[in-house]
Amino acid sequence: MKHSDYTRFERARIIGARALQITMGAPILVVVPKDIIDPIMIATLEYQKNVIPITVMRDDRIVSRGGVESARGGVSK
Repeated sequence: MKHSDYTRFERARIIGARALQITMGAPILVVVPKDIIDPIMIATLEYQKNVIPITVMRDDRIVSRGGVESARGGVSK
């Protein structure tokens, strides 16, 4: 899923949730420069590289990295 397909609220929620996971000891999914220690910055790097495994649910469809899936089944891109 492209970054532009998420609203600013979804983007904030994804990065915030991932930053909390990192704070609680979750493994980091990208190579991080030594000078970056802030979980929000690390989560932002992961978001930019599209490696955060989080699914966004909207009304009757589910938005994930693989495309848009109807809650009733089926996939469209």
